[in-house]
Amino acid sequence: MLKTYILFTLEKYIYVNAYLPYMKEYVYLAGAILTEVIGTTALKSSNGFENVFLGVLAIGLYIASFYFISLTLTSLPVGLVYATWSAVGIVLLATIGILFFGERVDAAGIAGFVFVIIGITLLNVYSEAYTPA
Repeated sequence: MLKTYILFTLEKYIYVNAYLPYMKEYVYLAGAILTEVIGTTALKSSNGFENVFLGVLAIGLYIASFYFISLTLTSLPVGLVYATWSAVGIVLLATIGILFFGERVDAAGIAGFVFVIIGITLLNVYSEAYTPA
């Protein structure tokens, strides 16, 4: 009964935004981004595969990331997907590098991150060129 109510409520609001019917694909995209970011962090931590476990973990996570991307590409445009995947991954990995690996960032780097975030927001929210396939 509760499941039916939730589904009915969701269907009632599904057409508010053109991308809501593609929410599943955005969940897949989030999975692709997270598995790639964790995989790249594991790869960095493997120290050039000296830690074999972390190296193999990175490979497995990259495979999972490509699987999620393939699911995303069934309904969303490749330009939108790849730009979002890359940009969000860049910002997240740079943040992880700063917080956990002692990497430094200057004002120009921060400005670059801000521009990347603005660009992806414009592409995903405001651009009519990249509407779902």
